Amino acid sequence: MSSLSSRRPDTLRCVDPVRNPYAPGAGQRPPELAGRGRELDVFDIVLERIARGRPERSLMLTGLRGVGKTVLLNTLRSQAINRLWGSGKIEARPDQSLRRPIAAALHMAVRELAPRHRAPERIDAFLGVLKAFAQRGAPTGRGGAAPKLRDRWQPGIDVPAASGRADSGDIEIDLVELLTDAASVASDVGTGVAIFIDEMQDLGPEDVSALCAACHELSQLGAPLIVVGAGLPHLPAVLSAAKSYSERLFRYQRIDRLDRIAADHALCAPAEREDVAYEAKALDLLYEKSGGYPYFVQAYGKATWDHAPRSPITPADVRVAAPEAEAELAVGFFGSRFERATPAEREYMRAMATLSLIEGETDGGGRDDMDAAVPTSEIARALGRKPASLSPARDALIKKGLIYSGERGTVAFTVPHFGRYLRTQPA
Repeated sequence: MSSLSSRRPDTLRCVDPVRNPYAPGAGQRPPELAGRGRELDVFDIVLERIARGRPERSLMLTGLRGVGKTVLLNTLRSQAINRLWGSGKIEARPDQSLRRPIAAALHMAVRELAPRHRAPERIDAFLGVLKAFAQRGAPTGRGGAAPKLRDRWQPGIDVPAASGRADSGDIEIDLVELLTDAASVASDVGTGVAIFIDEMQDLGPEDVSALCAACHELSQLGAPLIVVGAGLPHLPAVLSAAKSYSERLFRYQRIDRLDRIAADHALCAPAEREDVAYEAKALDLLYEKSGGYPYFVQAYGKATWDHAPRSPITPADVRVAAPEAEAELAVGFFGSRFERATPAEREYMRAMATLSLIEGETDGGGRDDMDAAVPTSEIARALGRKPASLSPARDALIKKGLIYSGERGTVAFTVPHFGRYLRTQPA
């Protein structure tokens, strides 16, 4: 427990809302990145091993929404940049091919390396290949005709497109060739390239297969290029469905909620810098409310700070502030996702919410802050429907990123506390 929670009353001071250090936001780095030291150390070792010519696997971060995957992904990218690696980042989308975004990411990465390269013609040659790769994915007109001028996509590369390299039209062949060439450029300057992909579970099957094949080829060559992906808990299953060897191809790291020590540190360290303390029981209550999920820690911490009149912050301050934090989460974190669902999908999720609590109690958990995975057969039984008739709703919810299937025949929420939220909403 932090010593901040045991300050004497004679250190009481006003808590200034203007100096509130907490930052709940999508992908926004918190003032204290607590509980992620192991992941940062692992990535530092990966970068160092590659720098020494040692073989290493690409990295995949998996976890529920709100656990800080995007924040961690950005922090890992900063580590690569600090080591003078070329880097680029993209966010996968269900309706978008990988070809253009990864071309833009590689363009950014090579631009970072270009000033240190002694042969500008080598950079130009790679950019020619990159341009060919990107334009090979340009939209076509009707009947396969050339696209209209307004539809042509130009990646901002001045050199002419190359021919015969990474332009076959087969994304798997092209991506292997493109990434191999990018790694060669990085090798010339004694460094590497790291491509960061957020929401990786949203890549299409062909793109996932191509990415796995490219990473496989690069690992066999010992090339200094790695992919760091982040996605929902079913990302390993998505990769495995594309290539059976993906289980051995990547290093998987599950990003979970913070333990009690890390959660307290996330709250207390920023407060200490503002000379504000917490009572021990206030920290107890904040952990109970937030469940240790980083986004919720920040949300409850911010609301509590705004309501606390003075230091040390007390359990009463937390209780007064909690409804405001919960109201904000209900609108911005839960409600916005719930509104994206159709009536049939909402009915499916309501049944899930009820059954997930029952399943948790059956498993011996019995805690309302966790939602257990639910068999799809039980959902069908609860709704009085045949399982096959509910497949469209289930598949649509998976595509929208609201639920995932970690094991065959079961589904669970991708959002922490979502079941609890649904159980408080009127039918």
